[in-house]
Amino acid sequence: MKAYVFPGQGSQFKGMGQDLYQQSDKARALFDRADEILGFSLTRVMFEGTDEELKQTNVTQPAIFLHSVALALTTDSFSPDMVAGHSLGEFSALVAAGALSFEDGLKLVSQRASAMQRACEMNPSTMAAILGLDDATIERICADIEGEVVVPANYNCPGQVVISGTNEGVRIACERLKEAGAKRALPLPVGGAFHSPLMEPAREELANAIENTPFRQPDCPIYQNVNAQPSTDVDTIKANLIAQLTAPVRWTQSVEAMVSDGAAQFVECGPGKVLQGLVKKIAPSAETQSL
Repeated sequence: MKAYVFPGQGSQFKGMGQDLYQQSDKARALFDRADEILGFSLTRVMFEGTDEELKQTNVTQPAIFLHSVALALTTDSFSPDMVAGHSLGEFSALVAAGALSFEDGLKLVSQRASAMQRACEMNPSTMAAILGLDDATIERICADIEGEVVVPANYNCPGQVVISGTNEGVRIACERLKEAGAKRALPLPVGGAFHSPLMEPAREELANAIENTPFRQPDCPIYQNVNAQPSTDVDTIKANLIAQLTAPVRWTQSVEAMVSDGAAQFVECGPGKVLQGLVKKIAPSAETQSL
């Protein structure tokens, strides 16, 4: 069985999507429509913008979504048995699987990015990648830190977990995790504590937008970040999408669940190859490729 996976923030690069735009009329129409919906030229920033411009959350998220969805919708052979997306990629996966229209998906992604940006400005916060330590130790050390927020935010693959929280909480956690045997604790250049309780203001804002957006049953199961379980039920999908902002991305568990349900081939649909690398570490026997 074939699983299509959709990347999240961090996979952007200058010139992303330009080949697609030049080669496909259908893709060009989607890019032009995106500029129209957003009210600014996202395509200009994607093709010509500086790294600094591309790094801004309100640009990065729509850009990765647009590139990923345009690839899926313009590929004739696109016929997934199952889909999953890493964080923001969950929205791309839902559009590709027919649960959301392109327009509604883009609007939600844009609202999500703005809401997250505002939440970051309200609470200065950060994230760090912890390498070479088991999940249980990371969970225990984060839970033992008092007076600060710090939680596991992304279970990317065995031995790679990202933590998220207040600046001080993450600093203390990094020190203690290194003492506990972590090979590295790397602060990440992000605007705030994504997938942590500090995103609560953004979750409330996005919940309202999701509740007022029409969804339909997807063409195949989507394995969602919050619980790493397959779903085709619209209400469950919406609830999981809302919970996602303040909950960890269970990517390791999602890939394991897809493999256990028969996925032998993983196709990454979007910019970069980050997810292929993670899948190889989680399920070494799985085949991986880019769309």
